[in-house]
Amino acid sequence: MVNYNAVHGDEAGEGFINGGAKPRKTSNWIKFGIPVAVVVIIAAVLGGVLGSRAANKDDSSSSSSSNSGGSTGSSDPSEVASVKKDIGLFPTSTNTEFSIPIYPSTTNAAAFVEPTVLSGLAWPSDSFTAANPAPTSFRPDRPRLIAPKYKWDALPDMIAKDPYMSSWNDTIMAYAQGLLGEGPKAYYMDGASGILDISREVKQRVKALSYAYRMTEDTSYVDRVWLELQNAAGTSADTTFPTDDKWNSEHFLDTAEMASAFGIAYDWLHDIWTDDQKAAIRDALNTNALSLGVEAYGGASYGWWRTNTQGNWNCVCNAGLTIASLAILDDDNVGHAAALLGLTIDNAKENCADAVSTDGTWKETPNYWYFGTTGHAEMASALLTATGSDYELMTVNPDFQKTGDFHMHVYGATSMFEFGDSGPNKFSSTANSIMFYAEYYKIPEYALFQRDRWDAAEPWAMFWYNPGLSGAYWEDKEVDAFFNDPLDQWVAMRSSWTDQNALYVAMKAGENQGHQTHNDLDVGDFVLDAMGTRWAGEFGNGDYLSTDYFSSEAQTATRWTYYRKGTEGQNTLLIGGANQNAAAKPEILASGSSGTKQGSSTVMDWEGSAFWVTDMTSAYNVTSVKRGVRTINNRRQVLIQDEVDSDQAVQWQMHTNATVSTNGATATLTRDGKTLEVHILSPSGASFSSEASTGTDIDQANPGITTLMIQLDAGTLDIQVLFNPQWDGVSLVTPPSVALADWSVTSHDQ
Repeated sequence: MVNYNAVHGDEAGEGFINGGAKPRKTSNWIKFGIPVAVVVIIAAVLGGVLGSRAANKDDSSSSSSSNSGGSTGSSDPSEVASVKKDIGLFPTSTNTEFSIPIYPSTTNAAAFVEPTVLSGLAWPSDSFTAANPAPTSFRPDRPRLIAPKYKWDALPDMIAKDPYMSSWNDTIMAYAQGLLGEGPKAYYMDGASGILDISREVKQRVKALSYAYRMTEDTSYVDRVWLELQNAAGTSADTTFPTDDKWNSEHFLDTAEMASAFGIAYDWLHDIWTDDQKAAIRDALNTNALSLGVEAYGGASYGWWRTNTQGNWNCVCNAGLTIASLAILDDDNVGHAAALLGLTIDNAKENCADAVSTDGTWKETPNYWYFGTTGHAEMASALLTATGSDYELMTVNPDFQKTGDFHMHVYGATSMFEFGDSGPNKFSSTANSIMFYAEYYKIPEYALFQRDRWDAAEPWAMFWYNPGLSGAYWEDKEVDAFFNDPLDQWVAMRSSWTDQNALYVAMKAGENQGHQTHNDLDVGDFVLDAMGTRWAGEFGNGDYLSTDYFSSEAQTATRWTYYRKGTEGQNTLLIGGANQNAAAKPEILASGSSGTKQGSSTVMDWEGSAFWVTDMTSAYNVTSVKRGVRTINNRRQVLIQDEVDSDQAVQWQMHTNATVSTNGATATLTRDGKTLEVHILSPSGASFSSEASTGTDIDQANPGITTLMIQLDAGTLDIQVLFNPQWDGVSLVTPPSVALADWSVTSHDQ
């Protein structure tokens, strides 16, 4: 059978403009962060822009600094506008291991204010309005998709005034210029996985090259786009694309992303294409995408994503078909474009828009959020700019606006809490969707957060970002968040939003099914950051081409026999050596937070506490299993506690990249020149052991990864494990023993 989800890959998908675009092959990297080898062009750009600006670039901003920074700063627009221009980019550099922004340790009461929009610095108003919007009634001028003409006209002035837009523009232009010396993407079919990497990279290239032309009117960029399109359409003399089914409709994501690329090229370069070139692009779209889209909606097997698919497949497929249809609508004499616009919008509202849970969590995984929200935002943005309405795609799910907050909290101090599959190369799928959401939902902190990320520099940011934004995303932002939808159930706790050395711990429960076959058997799974590194981490993908990897999420599914997908490969309890129950339905028993918020300063006192307790019994065939996680000692230590009543042996476990040494009830982990001590507080007599995380997979090894374990006999168990990062100048404590039922925010205060 066709493996509809398969895209050969093993790491979290990279390939952004900033990060290069290396093809994904099977790798042994465990996803504790972005590989050091990834080149982050924006770091060089930041260095050039900020080289003369005095700032503290020390990577070790102190966790015990005493400047709380609660000031809200000035609210005078002229003063804030002046400070915005003077300060430039907030981060002083980008961490080379994890590619996170590094902020100066400072208080700037004029710049780091509550997020707001200064109208005098924002985009001009769009003169186009639609009295009675309809998908087949569009604005008269071009471009019409995502970046309408009035924004192109204003863009040079925006770039001159906004340091972020200036840096992104430099990065995009450098990337586009580099493409002039390269040939088009060669075709290759990655087994059952298709050509998704090819389609997405073609789209990334088309966006950047088309952008470069519109900024410079240099037709060499247009010629380079045409070379890419001819090759992908199979019409050039030396094309590597096949004669039939060029865009691989059996894996319709490939088709949709290529359709989006051709639609963008058609619209953004409409004023320079010849009539023959326009006809050729339309023919390629109709033959290789839109006709097949109509057939998909007519019941063809490759249209399975239309029904009960609350995830990235529905978003991406509908977005690609919609963008292509809007691009050629008034020139299309076949009728596919108009037909599809009568189908894709309602279908996306029923499926794509429902991919966000009631708490804002993306129903698949944190990494598949990138693909899904990119498709959703592209589709809504194209509809808005072209026709004047999103037709309730943005509001039909009232909880969709929360998904930016989900993304912010799932991103730890070093990298994401990457539970489940991490997906293929991302290429054109970035987190810039939350810039669009920031503007639409009027939640400016989303864009203020994303503008500092290494994947921000690509063309969508140039039009979704509002240059009138001012302030700091972290100002008055709570450091803890609880996500309570039964499907997801997870928690994130941190000590700071802006200190790369901050403590971050996140844990999940949630159901093991209902995630579009991208989840793991991982109730109780957790990650831990401290002192600038990740100590407990996630594998992310298994091998997407493994036998029956996506065939089922039933208890007997082959997927769960792979080490990285079964319970043995998770940071949770392994009971009786068996996988968790696939049909588990955990419950959240209690949670609480001191409500700690960061102020305007990038430096804050670490204070308060948070806790979270879940009943995991349904995940196991035993009498009772409960797990709690909490911060103690003003967020400098973490306690994980399990209360288990089991007639089978219990194994506590976590996976780490660190070097591990064990000595009875203490384990010492070293990584990146830092040390973490892990102590068993209970049960008495228990000891740590460790082993290489080899698993039994025949297709994948995990060299360099160690499993830290506590092996216990059956019985009634109280397992308490204390994590002590070895901070400089910080006194650590041993907390009192408190039953999970008695946990509160202050229950472990000394």
